[in-house]
Amino acid sequence: MPAYKNQERGTWYVSFHYTDWDGKNRRKKKEGFKTRREALEFENEFKRKQGGGTDMSFGSLVELYMEDCKTRLRESTVANKQWLFDSKVLPTFKDIPVRDITPAMIRRWQNNLMNDPEGYSQTYLKTINNQLSACFNFAVRFYGLAKNPVVQCGPFGKGRAEEMQFWTRDEFYQFIEAVDKPAARLAFEILFWSGIRSGELLALTLDDVDFAKSSIRISKTVASVNGKTVISPPKTPKGNRTVVIPRFILALIRGYADRLVDYEPHEQLFYFTKHFLRYEMDKGCEKSGVKRIRVHDLRHSHASMLIEMGYSPLLISERLGHENIQTTLQTHSHLYPDKQQEVASQMEESEAEKYADILSAFEKKEPLEK
Repeated sequence: MPAYKNQERGTWYVSFHYTDWDGKNRRKKKEGFKTRREALEFENEFKRKQGGGTDMSFGSLVELYMEDCKTRLRESTVANKQWLFDSKVLPTFKDIPVRDITPAMIRRWQNNLMNDPEGYSQTYLKTINNQLSACFNFAVRFYGLAKNPVVQCGPFGKGRAEEMQFWTRDEFYQFIEAVDKPAARLAFEILFWSGIRSGELLALTLDDVDFAKSSIRISKTVASVNGKTVISPPKTPKGNRTVVIPRFILALIRGYADRLVDYEPHEQLFYFTKHFLRYEMDKGCEKSGVKRIRVHDLRHSHASMLIEMGYSPLLISERLGHENIQTTLQTHSHLYPDKQQEVASQMEESEAEKYADILSAFEKKEPLEK
């Protein structure tokens, strides 16, 4: 297993043959190594990776996992996964053989995340942990790893925040008066009164607005992937939906579109980014004195308003584009009023005549007949 030196450049390279996944013999050449040792380490790791055993490094496992994800997941989802691995996982585990990563090592990594000066939320910690666990599950399923060390560590983080942040209508009224940019103002109006996601908002065109039926069609979403804007279908089938909106929102959209110059109805209504929305929201919160929430919390604000108005979880689920009603209930169930006393009272009222004697005795605190 030799390494070769490029005399002109003063660097090292390797050139070798290997058998790929479908049994074909192929040649691999890699140049630019500073030392012979680095070149030989590359060849060794490359062959371990091709062999698919747990003696390959965790960094190689992540490469295989991400290659698989690219064929099955949306481009934006893959980019988010890669960023989490690069920034939160690989700095700790990249060069360690997969088989040597123990639950104790995972536990120390989790503790370091919990104590990070950034102060990550419990939901974010769970997201990072889930990505690491998914990668190890991939190794268990396809590369002979006996157990997932993340699973052995038990739960980490929380699935949702203990206290959901949202605005009441009065808080939204106070906030929106402090937003002075027309495009940002319309964006926040649409988000609050429709409950759509910010990516869905940024993908909207005038062709998506049906002024006769007072609705907007949600069929695409915007995401930023490696610095470029990507428009793609919603993440789930239920994300494709029609949302009926108040007529005053239609009037605001029409007034905004009429002021656009050289605009075509198939073009995006908004050409700013999610970062712009976050900035304008923070500025509006500071100016108005309303408590600071995230842009995504406008969606929770819309759902909480519908719950307060008495609408069913099924209707809210369809409006928000949730894949199933369980998502709606898990996210917003704590906002629903307790109806237990109301149920008992209605049964008592409907059966008052049949059980009149028993109730009378009970109220007089007399012994009840057995």
